[in-house]
Amino acid sequence: MKKETSVATGRRYESFAACYLEQRGCRITERNFRCKAGEIDLIAIDPAHKLVFVEVRFRASNRFGGALSSVTPNKQRRIRNAASYYLLTHPQYAAYYCRFDVIALSKDKRSDGVEVNWIKAAFV
Repeated sequence: MKKETSVATGRRYESFAACYLEQRGCRITERNFRCKAGEIDLIAIDPAHKLVFVEVRFRASNRFGGALSSVTPNKQRRIRNAASYYLLTHPQYAAYYCRFDVIALSKDKRSDGVEVNWIKAAFV
């Protein structure tokens, strides 16, 4: 059996996170938005009509720090820069309140499922 690549694993967990958000009333407007400034995993409109830029992180174990600790200040800066570019190129969202969330996913060892930690307004 072939081992899944890290890119394929990332895409799978980004899809998982998108479904998780949709089940909670969010509408996904963009996946894997890329520009020179950086990348944003998911962009969504939440039920309160806020534009949410979501970083999805997965860690199979907490051995090197959990998923949340991997969103470094440098990564946050790149996400903010990409969000600024997104707003410049998508003027229909210019009046929206914006928020930066992190969905940290990890393996749940008790159930062999996925543990979800959705941190709203994780950084500014």
